[in-house]
Amino acid sequence: MKKITIFFAALMMIASASANEPKEKETAKPIELSKADFLERVFDYETNPEAWSYKGDKPAIVDFYTDWCGPCRIVSPVLKELAAEYGDEIYIYKINVDKENELASLFGARSIPMFLFIPMDEDPQIGMGALPKKSFKEVIDTFLLKDDALR
Repeated sequence: MKKITIFFAALMMIASASANEPKEKETAKPIELSKADFLERVFDYETNPEAWSYKGDKPAIVDFYTDWCGPCRIVSPVLKELAAEYGDEIYIYKINVDKENELASLFGARSIPMFLFIPMDEDPQIGMGALPKKSFKEVIDTFLLKDDALR
């Protein structure tokens, strides 16, 4: 009987500890964008095609991918982890190039995965290939968030 009581006490401690973690970061995940979403949240290139003008309120990563791409499938869980880890500091968007040909063409996404790294007050930069989590974190911390003290 004493072992059962100790087991339940330990279980309750674990449950309460996980309940105290920030919910926002637990539920943050990459956001799938259509062309209409992209125009509204990222860049309205139809209205202003000459000059880049980011519409977001925090830095972002846009992942150009397809479901059948092996490297894209390798990077997908990394992006989910980063979305959870950085929570409300950045957006992570995903654009399926098979469904959104116009967006893929606009940004020259011929080789995937391709990433558009969007800081707040600068022009975006493009990254190619299945980057490791460490590389994403370096780009996020130094280019997107301008954080000299890396996490």
